[in-house]
Amino acid sequence: MANSPQQIQAQEKLAGLVLIGAAALALVAANSGLAHVYHAILEFKFGPSWPRFGVFSVEYWIVDGLMAVFFLLVGLEVKREWFEGRLATPDDRRLPIIAALGGMVVPALVYLTVIGFDPALQSGWAIPAATDIAFAIGVLAILGRHAPASIKLLLVTIAIVDDIGAVAIIALVYTADLNTLALAGAAGVVAIMATMSLYGVRRLRWYLIGFFFLWYCVLASGVHATIAGVLAALTIPLGKGEKVSPLKSLEHSIHPWVMFGIVPIFGFAAAGVELPDNMGALFQPLPLGIMLGLFVGKQIGVFGTVYFACKTRLARRPKGTRWMQIWGAATLCGIGFTMSLFIGALAFPGNPEAVDAAKIGTLMGSLLSALLGYTILRFTNARPSSEEMMDQAGDIFVADNDTRCEDKPRAE
Repeated sequence: MANSPQQIQAQEKLAGLVLIGAAALALVAANSGLAHVYHAILEFKFGPSWPRFGVFSVEYWIVDGLMAVFFLLVGLEVKREWFEGRLATPDDRRLPIIAALGGMVVPALVYLTVIGFDPALQSGWAIPAATDIAFAIGVLAILGRHAPASIKLLLVTIAIVDDIGAVAIIALVYTADLNTLALAGAAGVVAIMATMSLYGVRRLRWYLIGFFFLWYCVLASGVHATIAGVLAALTIPLGKGEKVSPLKSLEHSIHPWVMFGIVPIFGFAAAGVELPDNMGALFQPLPLGIMLGLFVGKQIGVFGTVYFACKTRLARRPKGTRWMQIWGAATLCGIGFTMSLFIGALAFPGNPEAVDAAKIGTLMGSLLSALLGYTILRFTNARPSSEEMMDQAGDIFVADNDTRCEDKPRAE
């Protein structure tokens, strides 16, 4: 039986609280007498030996294994919205893509400006470029009715686009040795799964088996393994218009396990950063550049491009939203834990001091973004003002007129 919207909202709020609690617990553990126990747990290795990595530690199992399932869920949700929901038309898709591009470029420029284009630090330019979907959704879930569905969808879609962009950056910039054979294997698995979907295979077990082999190939290729989740989701049949389909069944089945299991576990593993005794360390170029890239660059990049796109008629503002709410969502895009921490480790190999400094910048930038984004959305009236509704109606009216003009046949 499907859950009611009220039950889903309550579950998401509880999941958000569990996530934030797990992150807070990790932060306390990493800065107390339990620090050695915390790190020993994350560094403990078990399981088979995997290509390129050998035996996984607990941390790697979480980041490269469990988070692939999280991205599978996100991919399922976006595919459903893309074909049946609020992203079903090119006009609906345009805005998140534009916003995501701005949200990647501007933070990188802010970072490079703050570090003064120092050659020793330039490799960290992509650290503030990504958004952490899990933490951002957690904040939105706690906000409940103060964060309308249109804002959640906009934020999730932006995060998906710039996370895929971050994965592409990792593959092109930070991957020194790509295994082309493994990449070809991954492409072959995707092709097989897509063919199964095309020819009407609806049993989920075959897609889950394909997901495992795809994850293995992507892992072996040197590209971040979580991209396998998104690619697998794209091949699972949606059954457009059906109430029950393989995609919807899988989404419904794994949603509670991801939100109450995988996401809090990741929060506990990622948030355990040792804070410096001297707070002046935050104002060194590397952590400051990352912190401002996330906190300032994301706001300017996402909100600025959304505002520009809507005012120039390139895209439409999400229906029923206020500009303050869009600003709040843009601010939440500055929560960068997942990919930011991962890219930080790749950007400064063999330099643990720089990696730790990058973690501090990521933590502070993400914390500031979460607090400000929450405050903006919490104290913004959920309903647009009459002036904003008229402005939004004008956007749609002009867009509709433009469409009709384009569709009108030309005189010979």
